[in-house]
Amino acid sequence: MLRRALPLLALLPHAAQAQAALTVFAAASLQDGLRALARDWAARGHAMPRLSFAASSALARQIEQGAPADLFLSADEPWMDHLQARDLILPGSRVSALGNALVLVAPPGAAPSAPLARGTDLPALLGPQGRLALADPAHVPAGRYARAALEWMGQWEALAPHLARAENVRAALLLVERGEAPLGIVYASDALALPALRVLGAFPPESHPPITYPFALTRRAASNAGALLAFLTGPEAMPTWQRHGFLPPR
Repeated sequence: MLRRALPLLALLPHAAQAQAALTVFAAASLQDGLRALARDWAARGHAMPRLSFAASSALARQIEQGAPADLFLSADEPWMDHLQARDLILPGSRVSALGNALVLVAPPGAAPSAPLARGTDLPALLGPQGRLALADPAHVPAGRYARAALEWMGQWEALAPHLARAENVRAALLLVERGEAPLGIVYASDALALPALRVLGAFPPESHPPITYPFALTRRAASNAGALLAFLTGPEAMPTWQRHGFLPPR
């Protein structure tokens, strides 16, 4: 009996690997849509993925230091470039899956909506003591896009001393929600996650680089990770992404 069971026992590690939960490192702005899609993936008979959310910069550095991620979902191309240049992304797996827009948000009952153009006076909207909440422009994609938009408006120098720099875009959103900042610059998808906040206006697409979300497998990805990546970037997932405020990539 023991001899007959040995071949079956030898197969168990492979079966366990095929069913093991995959680890996804994802930009903070993706959390609502990705959680919904993870539930859909599990409903299809797969193990529920382990989801880790943070700024793309923080996640890329963790992967660089050996963190065991199967997929990396970045909020901009440069941080994916960073890992690809270090041969930490599986060649041929990278795809720019989503787009987004950049908006100015405020608490309920705040100033009226205003078109965001070169002549818009954001310091006046902010007030003399107010701080503008955004993800840290030194490292975080949402902050980089925000800085580019403010530079396009010609207001970066005036507003830079009045920034509330957050570790990621969701943290910036919470500063506005809690009333700690009267204005914030976030993604349109994040504003949708907190409908009580007011969207005062959207920054023109030409005011900042195109917002794209590259997804890829890491070098250490499990053999079944490609199927999850195909699902997240495929046509079945796009309605869920769009329901959570994302756009098809430009």
